[in-house]
Amino acid sequence: MDAKGEKRQQDRKNLMLNEPIHRVIPKMAVPTIVAFLINSIYSLADTYFVSSLGTNATAAVSVNASLDQLIMMCGSMLAMGANSYIARLLGKNDDKKASQVLSTAFFSAFAIGAALLTFGSVFMVPMVRLLGATPTCEQYSIDYATYVLMAAPFMACNFVMNQCLRSEGSATLSMIGMGFGGILNCVLDPIFIFGFDMGVAGASLATAISKVVSFTILIFPYLTRRSLLHLSIKNFKPTRDIVTEVVSVGSSSMFRSGLAVVAGILLNTLAGDISDSVLAGIGVCTKIMMFPFGIILGFGNGFQPVVGFNWGAKRYDRVKEAYRFSSRVAFWGGALMAAFCIVFADQLIILFAGTDQEMRRIGAFAIITQAIALPIHAWVAIVNMYCVGLGNAKGALALSTARQGTCFIPILFPLAWIFGAYGVGSVQALADVISVVLAIPILKGMNKKLEAAIAQSEG
Repeated sequence: MDAKGEKRQQDRKNLMLNEPIHRVIPKMAVPTIVAFLINSIYSLADTYFVSSLGTNATAAVSVNASLDQLIMMCGSMLAMGANSYIARLLGKNDDKKASQVLSTAFFSAFAIGAALLTFGSVFMVPMVRLLGATPTCEQYSIDYATYVLMAAPFMACNFVMNQCLRSEGSATLSMIGMGFGGILNCVLDPIFIFGFDMGVAGASLATAISKVVSFTILIFPYLTRRSLLHLSIKNFKPTRDIVTEVVSVGSSSMFRSGLAVVAGILLNTLAGDISDSVLAGIGVCTKIMMFPFGIILGFGNGFQPVVGFNWGAKRYDRVKEAYRFSSRVAFWGGALMAAFCIVFADQLIILFAGTDQEMRRIGAFAIITQAIALPIHAWVAIVNMYCVGLGNAKGALALSTARQGTCFIPILFPLAWIFGAYGVGSVQALADVISVVLAIPILKGMNKKLEAAIAQSEG
């Protein structure tokens, strides 16, 4: 490693091991939060511009949110698993193995994304129907899915590079890559939708171009050796230990994304059976709530590499301090964001609903119910990241699959049958509340693991 590389490595170690926790976690989290917010903005921008084409077009964008989740599933397991393992390897000064983990995850993600592109393009019509498209919004769904699928390999790799840049403390580079793509999407949306008269397909093309641009920016520091880790086909080493570590921890993210796809399909189907207005209202609520959820997830992604690095370096005092600080900030920050969403729910949904009163009513109701559960969701997210950082694959799997899986799917049909549109609109909030039942015993187990490690180090 050259002198600059050694200095960057030393600076990162000093940041992780010596800077006060209440400073280092926000420093790691803020760029990630900004990237998530920009990502939320351009996701919402698609919906906003498409909403002028009518409720059916808005419903189609809601349906294709499940396609985004499917692509995320392709990269999320590799991304989160690699992030956790890389943070622990860097804490142990094993830079070579960390670069092998990055390269293995990157090229695997590209191959999986390419497979999704192929199968999705061949089976386009059955796919959009499976995702929940109604007969009145099916063509819009096909138009939107076409270009997004073309960007699938790049999107899958973006997840890996995004997470791995964070794991080495380069959250700002991650923010730039994701953020610029998001801004570009907001600029291209009206040009393609209205200027070129492409309609829904224009929103899809704008998204695809933006994802490829983000890919180009994110890969730049790796190709120019400006990162701590080295991305190279020569470092592609799917050895047993790398595969085991990445899959065991990352499987929680994969199952979470997979269950999110299933939950999204079921939710779309039930909402679409009621009306396109309900389907559109639930979809817009999901896009709006991406903002507070993005802040929570971004903060958790700032916390996770800090706790993982210090665990690898056996700085257990900082592990404990990092969790306590993060859980308090997440809970009270979630409560503050919840208050804002509750007060302005109707004003937010009306931007997309126009004169559609049913869409407005159900969308506002869904925002309010999810906001009420927001502080609980924020705390559970920190416990989940705590498990990921310390390599607790089972705990991470249980919590990551709870929100849109084990705590969501069992209550979806009963709520829909009993309460109709209002049941569909409240299911996510109730699932968030139920997830606490899983989080509390998992946290107790994590604390016992930490206390045992402290006792062993002192003995």
